[in-house]
Amino acid sequence: MARYALKYGSEFLVADALGDIAGEGDGLYFNDTRLLSRLALTFGGASPSLLSSGVSQDNVFFRANLTNRPLPELGERAPPEGAIHVERTRFLWDRRLYERVALTNYAEREVPVTLRLAFAADFADIFEVRGHVRSKRGRTRDPVLGDAAVTLAYEGLDDVVRACVVAFSPRPDRLAAGAAEFALTLARHARHDLYLEIGIESAPEPGAPRFRAAAALARLTMRRKRRRGATVQCPRGPFQIWLEKSRADLALLTTELPSGPYPYAGIPWFSTPFGRDGIVTALQVLWLDATPAHGVLQFLADHQAHTSSAFDDSAPGKIMHETRASELAAVGEVPFRHYYGGVDTTPLFVMLAGAYARRTGDFAFIDKLWPALEAAMAWIDGPGDSNGDGFVDYARANRRGLVNQGWKDSHDSIFHEDGRMAEQPIALVEVQGYVYAARLAMSWLANRRNDTARAHEWQRRAKALRVEVERRFWLPDLGFYAIALDGAGRPCRVRASNPGHLLYSRLPSPQRAARVAAQLLSASFDSGWGVRTLAQDQVRFNPMSYHNGSVWPHDTALCAAGIGAYGDRGAAAHLTSELFGAAIHFGLRLPELYCGFVRSPGEPPVGYPVACLPQAWSSGAVFMALQASLGVSIDGLNRMMRIDRPALPAEVEHLALRDLAVGDARVDVAFERLGDRVTAAPIGPVPSTVRILVRP
Repeated sequence: MARYALKYGSEFLVADALGDIAGEGDGLYFNDTRLLSRLALTFGGASPSLLSSGVSQDNVFFRANLTNRPLPELGERAPPEGAIHVERTRFLWDRRLYERVALTNYAEREVPVTLRLAFAADFADIFEVRGHVRSKRGRTRDPVLGDAAVTLAYEGLDDVVRACVVAFSPRPDRLAAGAAEFALTLARHARHDLYLEIGIESAPEPGAPRFRAAAALARLTMRRKRRRGATVQCPRGPFQIWLEKSRADLALLTTELPSGPYPYAGIPWFSTPFGRDGIVTALQVLWLDATPAHGVLQFLADHQAHTSSAFDDSAPGKIMHETRASELAAVGEVPFRHYYGGVDTTPLFVMLAGAYARRTGDFAFIDKLWPALEAAMAWIDGPGDSNGDGFVDYARANRRGLVNQGWKDSHDSIFHEDGRMAEQPIALVEVQGYVYAARLAMSWLANRRNDTARAHEWQRRAKALRVEVERRFWLPDLGFYAIALDGAGRPCRVRASNPGHLLYSRLPSPQRAARVAAQLLSASFDSGWGVRTLAQDQVRFNPMSYHNGSVWPHDTALCAAGIGAYGDRGAAAHLTSELFGAAIHFGLRLPELYCGFVRSPGEPPVGYPVACLPQAWSSGAVFMALQASLGVSIDGLNRMMRIDRPALPAEVEHLALRDLAVGDARVDVAFERLGDRVTAAPIGPVPSTVRILVRP
């Protein structure tokens, strides 16, 4: 049965199509702890039949339309099957689940019904839900029963009491620690509403006024998030709906933190700030909306490491990979309270800062970030290169941490051509590209700050790194880059999608970039639904694996952006179309990943069973791939917009960018296919302070 997710702040809910919390990963979660582990509605002693269910277009409301199965015989008063309509409507707002259960009797007579809501709270840590086995747990407190509410609580080993308060209106006829029962008599063609609220603390009695007021606030907040930045418009149809759904999913996943908006990585397993995911998502939408980049940069600067810790895999200047607020993280049973085991997050942080400055011209914010940027570069140039060979590398410091610390962080993702795992420390090819781009960004920023000496030094280091990457990672016989160098400096002669990210950093020469692009677009990599993470002829290829042959939408988008960076807009548009084709079959919402089987006529892509949905950088993939297709770049400092040889996906004949910020002005631009080329022109007058340069 399909699963549906809602989120607000640090709380999220996963339930089935009936609205019940029943499966292994289902639940109502808050701060990485599952509060509610069961919620099941029955009436007449039976589960209802499903008519329809889904989440509203703005991702605020879940609704399930249900009806009764045959109810127990009660003389002549038992209704026939399908006589009672049940509508469950729910949403999350301000650390509470609000639900209304509306029952309407369409029978031709009065009907007695017993409705039961069974519930339970296991207070399982998110890592327990994912399979972590604990040797010891905290203490479950005795339930506290009131007239219309039950308080369930758990005292963790971290001495934190986590509570789940389940409240009803009207008052149940029977209330126990795990169920509430209502004995109802539904008049002919009458409707009866029940209200349910679940939160971490007591609140006033549920009811229609609270439900309506909270619903209005939830919808207003989501509307504000969705309206940030520019919009992409094309004729109403599946492609436009995909754009709107992707934008709504990004709004859903974005949490307003004190430091600003931050796109949480994905539901259910990664609904928390991740460094890499947040940065990539911010890069994907930066051309349309710079606010996520600002929020991500500020949060990561605030949580930058200042000490060295093997347990946290931290070192001064390093940027955080992941943070968790759960019990297991708090007591150190898992190392993810503030975990720094990501080798790519630090150079990506600097890359994003440079991209943000170019996009917005907001150098006041860069000045504020400058100490964090300097510290990040100190880590890159120092501890980040553990063996002094000139490449940033990783070796796991904590045996309970991640074995592999790039974006392909599964245990078997980095290996040699014969299948042997690579020895650590490992230098990933794409990470060297990020470092190259970070040094160029710092050189440009330092020049803006009139620090020419360090600008020249970062420029020199970037050029030197480029030479060494071309010398050490390039495999002439394969016409491709090695995925990594192992601890002995040996190249891992494996053809993977990682060099597509290297193209995104613009490190390779045009000639080598063309050879890499040709292979990424070949049948060995291109599944028809996007770029596989590993070529089909590689020893560990498995289209059903996590990182060794699957398709990740964000990875495909980065490859499209990398290929587009060297001028091949048509290839970027082609990959955008492939992602759209996959999105059609996934309900216009791309999951975290899917299997890398070849596309066959009439057959859908094969889903990956435990993929997060929605996932931030999958939702943002369409915007990065589309930018690469259109050839749009914006220089906020000089108030200039460039459009370089634009292309459109095959499914789109014309498209408009609305309310696009260029410096302190706003512009609208239209793209239209005319024969075999795409034209671009402003819509209406262009502000005198803005220049739009179009290369047809």
